[in-house]
Amino acid sequence: MHLNQEAKLRLIWIQGVTCNGNIHSFLNLPSLPSLLSNIDMINHPFLECTHTLEEITSFQASCDVLIFEGAYDPLLKRNDVLVGDILKHYSKDAKYVISLGSCASFGGIFKASAPERNSGLIFNEKEEFGPLRESKTKVINLSGCPVHPEWLSYTLNMLINKKEIPLDELHRPLELYSNLAHHGCTRNEYFEWKIDTKGFGLKEGCMFYEQGCRAPMTHASCNKILWNEVSSKTRVGTPCFGCTEPDFPRSNLFSTKKNMSIPQDVPLEIPKRVYLTMTGMAKTFSIKRLEGKLIDYKTTR
Repeated sequence: MHLNQEAKLRLIWIQGVTCNGNIHSFLNLPSLPSLLSNIDMINHPFLECTHTLEEITSFQASCDVLIFEGAYDPLLKRNDVLVGDILKHYSKDAKYVISLGSCASFGGIFKASAPERNSGLIFNEKEEFGPLRESKTKVINLSGCPVHPEWLSYTLNMLINKKEIPLDELHRPLELYSNLAHHGCTRNEYFEWKIDTKGFGLKEGCMFYEQGCRAPMTHASCNKILWNEVSSKTRVGTPCFGCTEPDFPRSNLFSTKKNMSIPQDVPLEIPKRVYLTMTGMAKTFSIKRLEGKLIDYKTTR
């Protein structure tokens, strides 16, 4: 697929049922001015643009890329026009549609509150369901709650430069979602030796067993592409709660579900029997260097 030959990427940003979290994330992008210099913003809820929402809902514009933020609700309207009609009109000629955030990708939080109404554009969790499923080949899912601003920047820059974006089976860019949030986590040595932290905000220890961290089974590059170029949830002592996955949100986000002290979920692509054997072996060792750091840090707080 090739974009039109205009100098800038023509973009329309439409909102469904949303908390505005993805917009706020995008506005914190360090390279935002540079990115916007290559975009012709046809419509955006917050940024300066060339067309009003009234003109967009009167179908007086066109775009190369349509961004949809928030869950899709078949009854939701903008200026008395069904959002579904707006989506179908602009997606017909757009080269790409970006489902921005977990709500637009899989239904997210709003699906959890009203599963009979809200979904993503082509998925309800992993089931094909949404209003654009018949034109799913042009849909790129950028899941996250909110989405990492650098992930949207990467995607738009790839489109601006007319480069192909390989996708996984859930239509997420492989460059961004083939890693796990676990990769690059500064607590990985504690994870390997099963040394747990006992509270939020602590600098040392693993949060997988006690605080419900989902990093070992969450496709995301949060610990490789840092937020604001400096940090991530796990680096500040907050467990990953798997916001990029189709089943987000789950109940009891900050607790680890166990059966007889055994975690219900284990890291991806590791057989449970093998993982439990490895865990049992790791717990027989006493790693004084790591255990001492955990004790010292808790003592000095």
